[in-house]
Amino acid sequence: MDNTERFIPVQICYAEPENQILIDLEVPENTRLIDALNLSGIEKKLPLAVKEDNIGIFGKKKKFDTLLKANDRIEIYRPLENSPQETRRRRLLNIEYK
Repeated sequence: MDNTERFIPVQICYAEPENQILIDLEVPENTRLIDALNLSGIEKKLPLAVKEDNIGIFGKKKKFDTLLKANDRIEIYRPLENSPQETRRRRLLNIEYK
């Protein structure tokens, strides 16, 4: 029997208007989302950004205990600067953003 641990590739993403952070990792199979975040060191770069209510995989919010699959893209979401309604209203009225 093969007792070697298998690893899967995952990516951690965080984007700001002027900058993005992409971290590619190889993690053991059955790694939880929180464990991958810890292995990545992302909290050192973004200490206040990582919270369970703003984390997802491929655009769907997930819990910290979610098991990862090969090629998952873990996304750290920022709060919206403007609500979708406000954005539509400003676009309709041609109001510039700050």
